[in-house]
Amino acid sequence: MKFRAVAGAVALALSLAACGTSQSATTPAAESADTVLKVGASPVPHAEILNYVKDNLAPAAGLKLEVVEFTDYVQPNVQLDEGQLTANFFQHKPYLDDFNSSKGTKLSFVAPVHLEPLGLYSKKITALSALAGGATVAVPNDATNLGRALKLLADNGVVKLKDGAGTAATERDVVENPKNLQFKPLEAAQLPRSLEDVDAAVINGNYAIEAGLKPATDALALEKTEGNPYVNGLVVQAGHEKDANVVTLGKLLQGPKVKDFIKQKYAGSVIAAE
Repeated sequence: MKFRAVAGAVALALSLAACGTSQSATTPAAESADTVLKVGASPVPHAEILNYVKDNLAPAAGLKLEVVEFTDYVQPNVQLDEGQLTANFFQHKPYLDDFNSSKGTKLSFVAPVHLEPLGLYSKKITALSALAGGATVAVPNDATNLGRALKLLADNGVVKLKDGAGTAATERDVVENPKNLQFKPLEAAQLPRSLEDVDAAVINGNYAIEAGLKPATDALALEKTEGNPYVNGLVVQAGHEKDANVVTLGKLLQGPKVKDFIKQKYAGSVIAAE
């Protein structure tokens, strides 16, 4: 009986080894090499930047990237929270903080990459001073970008905000509106199309570029970059900030080759983070 038990144990061990289930067959290094980072992104410029990394930098760094494009600001976070994505790249930290607070998610901002200056655009006027009394101005309807849009207007003397309104400013925080502007909140992705129907629109940089606008030259007013908190960056589930592949991707996105790519491709309409 003892001989049979030993023989059986040896046979089982050989069988497991033949099937590749021995402990030494699966190592962290092997798992890392086989892991595909599935990253959700807005088409422009985020997916374009990621595809540059995927095609030119990732192979040498041992990374495999899959870029999944989204045209809204909600699903990339929902799918990241559900584990369908490894990371996403489309948002700034104030938006992420508001999303985590309102949705109960635990997502973490790990690597600032670039700034897309918010701008005021119009197909009806060519100068901010020409904005008429009672004009309709479309603005983003999400909390952080609405506050950001109102700050842009305030910085350019169009309206005045209540002291301390900050990034969470709403129409109720407008204390002076000498032109009696009418604000029309819309989903950010709809803002470029709204230019046919409104007098002006405050448009997020990625949607402006996607619509063929050039923020550096077409905007009637453009957000300042100095001290700007709205830098877009890489986001992961909390607890995965130090995963080796996440750290590597973050370094590539912040590296000199990506900075040069951003500078050459977007000519000031997208600005690499310092």
